[in-house]
Amino acid sequence: METPRDIPPEQSLITYPTHFPIKVMGANVEGFAEAIVRIVLNFDPDFDASTVEQRPSKAGNYMGLTVSVRVTSREQLDEVYRTLTSHPMVKVVL
Repeated sequence: METPRDIPPEQSLITYPTHFPIKVMGANVEGFAEAIVRIVLNFDPDFDASTVEQRPSKAGNYMGLTVSVRVTSREQLDEVYRTLTSHPMVKVVL
């Protein structure tokens, strides 16, 4: 099975630089959104935290966040995903 790294840049459907929406899910706890914003700011220093979309789960136990990160390369996008998925507060990154 092909992974994104196996696809040559000229065949990528993404043109860089771009603002790429990423959905991040985790427990609905204090500090979750702030932790995600701190990570995103490491990759996109101009990121505006007021643009974060928040959606709690029906029961209110989980929080879904959508952040639109400006990325300049596939490698940077991969690193954003790796960093987010490795954070202990994060359950899923899409």
